[in-house]
Amino acid sequence: MSLPSAPHQVEFLHHPCPDYPHLTAWGIRVDGTDLRVLVAEATRALWGRELEEEDDDTPQEREEFLLRQHAPLYFDDADGALARAHFLGGAQPELLDGDPGALYLLGCRCGIDACWPLSATVRATATEVTWSGFHQVHRPQWGELPMGPYVFARPAYDAALAAPVPLPQDPVDALLGEG
Repeated sequence: MSLPSAPHQVEFLHHPCPDYPHLTAWGIRVDGTDLRVLVAEATRALWGRELEEEDDDTPQEREEFLLRQHAPLYFDDADGALARAHFLGGAQPELLDGDPGALYLLGCRCGIDACWPLSATVRATATEVTWSGFHQVHRPQWGELPMGPYVFARPAYDAALAAPVPLPQDPVDALLGEG
């Protein structure tokens, strides 16, 4: 008999967006790890197969590509109400994947979230919030990415949404030695 696992921990992050100073970036950490790092690990082999023949990148360039394939979502939302609704499943139509309950958790570096989004199904109940079924909508051949599901206790999730951690810059910059 297996014991139920402890719920995952989520942190929402705020940091400035250099290209769009009027927008607030909403980054995400799951169990202390930036969601983009988790995506990089989940897509490393998929990208490797896809780019194998034409890749002349250095290992550092490849790592930067993997970590920067997505960006936080940016909300023009001073009080955070749109962002909080979004991460509880009430996404704006342009941030929905089309599958019931599927929405974008990360967008594209170009500033157009639908250009290269990370999508997942978000289900919120009174006691928990679950993220599952992660996929890259422009790579259906990849299928469901090998990450998650992540189950968060609803009170802790709500608290993290209500008080995002302020950061002076995108945390991926520091991972790449740019901060």
